[in-house]
Amino acid sequence: MTSDPAGSGLPTDPAGSGLPADPTGSDVPSGSARLVAERPARPEPGWVRSAVWWRIYPLGFVGAFPEPPTGPAHPGEHRLLRVIDWLDHAVALGATGLALGPVFASASHGYDTLDHFAIDPRLGDDSDFDRLAAAASERGLRLQLDGVFNHVGRCHPLVQEALRQGPGGEAMRWFRPAVDERGRARLGTFEGHDQLVTLNHDEPAVRAYVVEVMRHWLDRGADAWRLDAAYSVPTGFWADVLPQVRRSHPDVWFEAEVIHGDYTAFVAESTADTVTQYELWKAVWSSIEDRNFFELDWTLQRHNAMLDTFVPATFVGNHDVTRIASRITDPRHLPHAIALLALLGGTPTVYAGDEYGLRAVKEERAGGDDAIRPEFPPRPPSATGILHLHRRLLALRRRHPWLHRARSRAQVLRNRQYVITLEAGGRALDLALNLDDGELPLAPGSVLLDGDASSRVLTGAVAPHGWAISRPGG
Repeated sequence: MTSDPAGSGLPTDPAGSGLPADPTGSDVPSGSARLVAERPARPEPGWVRSAVWWRIYPLGFVGAFPEPPTGPAHPGEHRLLRVIDWLDHAVALGATGLALGPVFASASHGYDTLDHFAIDPRLGDDSDFDRLAAAASERGLRLQLDGVFNHVGRCHPLVQEALRQGPGGEAMRWFRPAVDERGRARLGTFEGHDQLVTLNHDEPAVRAYVVEVMRHWLDRGADAWRLDAAYSVPTGFWADVLPQVRRSHPDVWFEAEVIHGDYTAFVAESTADTVTQYELWKAVWSSIEDRNFFELDWTLQRHNAMLDTFVPATFVGNHDVTRIASRITDPRHLPHAIALLALLGGTPTVYAGDEYGLRAVKEERAGGDDAIRPEFPPRPPSATGILHLHRRLLALRRRHPWLHRARSRAQVLRNRQYVITLEAGGRALDLALNLDDGELPLAPGSVLLDGDASSRVLTGAVAPHGWAISRPGG
């Protein structure tokens, strides 16, 4: 859950370049060099090197939130089991993991948690989770859970007890103190949302509680955690909690939601494995939409610097942002974004529905996320051209696992034409992107995929508004 990662894009710099702002004042993550030198990056679990996530927002996916027009969502419907019928689709897509949004008991949208140890009754119960975890494991799919540990819902029993006890009460220690406009003590809230009460991350009991929650669900079959709103939590909290969890579960992987700032420093200070690469997300869609590949190239230079110490979590869509098919208004250019996701260094995630080319716009209003978090049919529909494209591109990535840490280098850089070489460990692929009405000349090479999904010897050009992936030198 984020404050506003997408409605109008990330904040832009005062110079008006359209590039993401960095509140720390850093450029290519400076300031983090000393931290990295003092605290070398921890090696990520080996299984992550080939990881491709398929992310769903469960409450929306199964029609449990918002409530359907036919009536309220009733407990005991075991809706979580509907996800099982989509697991083969995830495998065929090329995913190696299922990333779940909130599944714990909550008051509404899942990010106002009421009980971290209970499955939301609108989804089902513990046995339903166990069946889903087992079904995913049978298909070789890792499982990631969404950990909302910055705040809880106002109706959480401990919040209610704190309000009953008042200032000085034992329960009050669990929550970040604040004062109202009259100077009276109150419970702190997350970014002005009165229903989201912020935990006190300096409280030892809170730290012990989060460790217990994480271990509980890892014992039940989870492999990874997404740390919601991690940017609002002191990095010292994560630096204490995450190593404790790793001691009992050494192969766990932690993805921290961080919107902007010095990503490299956050990883070094928090000990998280990765952060959400919002800078790259913004640069991918806006450089294509604005026909300005200079923005993307600038961002990829920053991305290369991050890859020196950690592998960012890459995406072109998630449950908090406008769908990529709506961001890029010329449908001829949607494949360019998908190709970038598939080839760039990182741990990529496909947000459920993007592989079908779903369109939806996030709106800054109550219920403004509902359109990007829709209910899905009980079973996957027939394949579309965009789905076939995702499958081909992700299959190519699976055949070249070294792309996980690949750096990019520009061979051709113009506003509407871009050729980059992805390379790591002496291996390389070229990705050519053409947004222009004219052809993009290229040196001859062996084409692996192009806009027509053909395998042939490149004769010297990429078609107008086309793309191609080739092996340098033929």
